[in-house]
Amino acid sequence: MNVAKNMEVIAVAAAIVLGASCYAIAPAAPALQVASSTATLAAPAGKAAMHVVVVKAKRLTATGKARFA
Repeated sequence: MNVAKNMEVIAVAAAIVLGASCYAIAPAAPALQVASSTATLAAPAGKAAMHVVVVKAKRLTATGKARFA
C-alpha cells in the first residue's frame, strides 16, 4: 500500500478520531463558570438585546500617530 497516495484519507481519518475523542472526554471536565460583575437584563418585547463595548484608552499624541503612520 502506497502511503503517499492515501495521505488525504489518513489526515481525514485522524481528524475524525481527534474530534470524536474531544467529544468523548468533554463531560468529564468541569464546566467553567465565570462570575459576571454586571446584571443580565432581558430585552423588551420586540427589541433585540444589544451588547455594549466600552473602550478605555488614552488618545495618541501627534508623535504617537506619526510612529504608526
